Amino acid sequence: MKHKLREFRKRDITIYVVLRLLVIATLIAQSIRGNWENVFLCVFTLILFTIPSILDKRLNIKLPNVLESIILLFIFSAEILGEIQNFYGIFKYWDAMLHTINGFLCGAIGFSLIDILNRSEKFHTKMTPVFVALVAFCFSMTVGVLWEFFEFGMDDFVRKDMQKDKIVTTISSVTLNEQKKNIPVVLNNIYETDIKYIENGEEKQAVIKGGFLDIGIKDTMKDLFVNFIGAVVFSIIGLLYIKGRDEYKFVESFVPTMKK
Repeated sequence: MKHKLREFRKRDITIYVVLRLLVIATLIAQSIRGNWENVFLCVFTLILFTIPSILDKRLNIKLPNVLESIILLFIFSAEILGEIQNFYGIFKYWDAMLHTINGFLCGAIGFSLIDILNRSEKFHTKMTPVFVALVAFCFSMTVGVLWEFFEFGMDDFVRKDMQKDKIVTTISSVTLNEQKKNIPVVLNNIYETDIKYIENGEEKQAVIKGGFLDIGIKDTMKDLFVNFIGAVVFSIIGLLYIKGRDEYKFVESFVPTMKK
């Protein structure tokens, strides 16, 4: 058992060190190229990497080694690989994968917050396993919604296009109804869209090949749906864990606990 614990700890330390070295190397490379926005992302990533130690020292919360490793890999995948290396554009399902993992992890965190209170002798009201699982699900979905609010804000005010646009070939809209009735007009097989706009007092035109440009709606709903899947999966696992902690002991690898 001690040998296995040493192996696990060695793996965690390797992940801890390797990820930081990769971020620092990326920071240096982006600095040489003068990409200061990416430099900021690297610095921000290094700051996010300190979250587990802050939780451990300041809030007296113990993160399981597996959960801590997943959080670090998640941050690295989202910021360095996703944003700087453009994995969001290269790999079709990269964003969906991260949002699914986020739903699962936030479900674990929400579950632990209630489970800690539920098992505490100082907390007199005991909640049923179904209620604990429901709170975990709601917590995860709330975090997912707040993140989509953040993406919308960045798109609307900073023009970052975090809610990635999609090309669609069919739209249904009541705005296109010439009689101003609340009856949607459906346009099928859209193959090209012409956009005319004014820039510096000069009229310009952009042509979108392949269809119509959907401004982030499909991306947002897809993100929330995969977050929903991750939240449901952990809520079910958490429910089974409460009913049989010895049988589902692997769940402890994903659930933060308070230090004694």
